[in-house]
Amino acid sequence: MVKSAAEPTTDHGQRRASFQRARSHETKRALVQAAMALWRTKGYAGTTVADICTAAGVSKALFYFYFPRKEDVLFEVGVLSTQSAQRTIHALLRKPYEIDEVIAAAMAALERSMARNPPELIIETILEGYRHEHRLLATGAPPDPTADMFTELFSHAASDGKLPAGVDVEHLAYLARTMVSEGARHWAAGTFGDRSFAAVVTADICTLVHGAPPTRP
Repeated sequence: MVKSAAEPTTDHGQRRASFQRARSHETKRALVQAAMALWRTKGYAGTTVADICTAAGVSKALFYFYFPRKEDVLFEVGVLSTQSAQRTIHALLRKPYEIDEVIAAAMAALERSMARNPPELIIETILEGYRHEHRLLATGAPPDPTADMFTELFSHAASDGKLPAGVDVEHLAYLARTMVSEGARHWAAGTFGDRSFAAVVTADICTLVHGAPPTRP
């Protein structure tokens, strides 16, 4: 079959677009990694956009193409941590599961991700997440899907009869996310003592899902 003259041009254009997307992703990732490395050594407040650009080997103009503010890089760090928990949940739902075990595994993955960063950075990331949510609410924009790590689990559980009939999955997921955010903030501040983030927050979310056990007489 004879190819039309337009086909090679279209194919070349698609390859070029794919290459540009890959380079864009690599540049954005390099900026995030450079910022995280600097924040771990210099602290968040002590690191400037110019510092990040120098470490990543890019211009300020390119930085602001990807991130309008330094705080937006901080939000991206929070997204990366959330995604580790999302991937864990998604993988576990492919086989027989129990809600509590999935939550525990997701919180352990999230704790491993957060533990790479100093407490100050974790707290700043949580606070920027709250500010981001408030900006969305103020503009009437829909919730950010990158912040949602529980809807998939609770939707599956509701379909599988592991949750009470008629449960509000969306609201349950929102409450669980709030427990994660507040748990991370308090854990980073040291209020959990020797208890791990995963242990405390898993117990809290499971209590939310199943209800508090009856008190002993």
